Amino acid sequence: MSPRIVVDPVTRIEGHLRIEANLDDAGVVQEALSSGTMWRGIEVILQGRDPRDAWAFTERICGVCTTVHALASIRAVENAIGIEIPDNANIIRNMMFLTQMVQDHVVHFYQLHALDWVDVVSALAGDPKETAELNQAISPHWPKATPGYYADVKATLKRFVDSGQLGIFANAYWGNASYKLPPAANLMAVAHYLEALEWQKELVKIHTVFGGKNPHPNYLVGGMPCVLNLDDDTAIGAEKLAFVKDRIREAQAFVEQVYIPDLLAIASFYTDWAAIGGGLGSYLAYGDLPRTTLADPASYLIPRGVILDKNLAEVLPVDPTDLEEITEAVTHSWYRYPDGVQALHPWEGVTEPHYTGPKPPFRNLDETKAYSWLKTPRWKGRAVEVGPLARMLVGYASGRDDFKAVVDAALAKLGVPATALFSTLGRTAARGLETQLCVGWLMEEYERLVANVRAGNTATADTRKWDPKTWPAECRGYGLTEAPRGALGHWVRIQDGKIANYQAIVPSTWNASPRDASGQRGAYEAALLGTPLSDPEQPLEILRTIHSFDPCLACASHVFGPDGRELASVRVR
Repeated sequence: MSPRIVVDPVTRIEGHLRIEANLDDAGVVQEALSSGTMWRGIEVILQGRDPRDAWAFTERICGVCTTVHALASIRAVENAIGIEIPDNANIIRNMMFLTQMVQDHVVHFYQLHALDWVDVVSALAGDPKETAELNQAISPHWPKATPGYYADVKATLKRFVDSGQLGIFANAYWGNASYKLPPAANLMAVAHYLEALEWQKELVKIHTVFGGKNPHPNYLVGGMPCVLNLDDDTAIGAEKLAFVKDRIREAQAFVEQVYIPDLLAIASFYTDWAAIGGGLGSYLAYGDLPRTTLADPASYLIPRGVILDKNLAEVLPVDPTDLEEITEAVTHSWYRYPDGVQALHPWEGVTEPHYTGPKPPFRNLDETKAYSWLKTPRWKGRAVEVGPLARMLVGYASGRDDFKAVVDAALAKLGVPATALFSTLGRTAARGLETQLCVGWLMEEYERLVANVRAGNTATADTRKWDPKTWPAECRGYGLTEAPRGALGHWVRIQDGKIANYQAIVPSTWNASPRDASGQRGAYEAALLGTPLSDPEQPLEILRTIHSFDPCLACASHVFGPDGRELASVRVR
């Protein structure tokens, strides 16, 4: 076996991730290690604080998927103190959620993942006329598919290259033998990369309408902090609702006429990746988008469930309150649990940092010891994958016609069997197919909101339990949602009106987790096994599989107690 190769940091992600891999003589990954190299610590910051403020802190866990952390946090507190939100608040939260999903998925495909498949420098050899014809063939109604447009894009790209400063396209493995797209396809993809950058900033203005700003839009325990009134220009009235509808229509056009055609066109050149990167084969989705109430998972547009061992004939239920079902261990993590405790449910969770790794600089980590700042979540002791693929599989296996329609159409278009879903290519495709569903649901939720307002239903919050004097002396709750990257859960314990304990299990904790005590790998580590590398000096194939999960590693933080005393400090040099 060859020496271990190291990819650190993995770029085009949020946060800091280190991947180590051992290859055999043929250049195939035989062993892999995933290490989160920064510490978040938000859970410690929240202790002793007002639960009504928790959402504002947890939103800062990430600067990318901010709204979903607020949503999970708000739900956890509302669950603890027994709040039912008005219908409009539920719809607006659904719209905030869907806006984030659509924007994040498109940005992931173009800005974070597409360059694993698209050779930017090769685009310089693309013929603008041939590129326009290709674009018109896969998306005949997209107005920018003209030779003149692609000639301008090519000229812009050439100025980048000739200057010797590639800017956003620097530091990549251009020319790697594993790139398969012809120059015209590369030029089209680069053009759409630039278009996606411009488009995405318009869609998230929906967050500014309902939440005041983006990133970190505002939420409220009991509902949403916005006013609906068709006759008041200072509220969300007819003009602002029309603005929201225009942004949704633009999103529908971009997803249907750019993203999905590009996804399927690029995937058609890489169908061999339908047999690479499958990993664990077990999947978890909490589900979301209630059409009635949060307490009725049967009404969710994204269903809840677990699939084990690729068995699409059975979807198992999920109970987030079962103390034995969802647990976190720290066997291979830089944390410390009380003596004798192997795993804890989040309500009983402990976040005590305890770094025992090598002193930097170092060559390699040791997977037989602690090697990550991520804990190790498990569902009934099983390692599971979360994310768009998990959600699409649970929806498909649940027999949902909308899920089956988009999945079966994509499989037919690519000429691959259903087993292709269990792969790096399947994971990438699932994100796009989910975006198709989400952008349609976004318009449906908008129409539901408008119908309510026209009928005179304008309530957006219920504040009858806002005062902590109305709460039980002790209570606990949980809030579940689906971040773009997968199942997200927040658990809170409240005592005398203050947070006694708070734990968040984020999607990348599930997927990027280190091994557990029995040696089970996390999803990243399992998915890399068997991955062939064309050039170990340019481990592009490792990036393809890791980026297919869209890693979002937790941000590092200094941690202070209520009195301002520094409890811990993590500094990375």
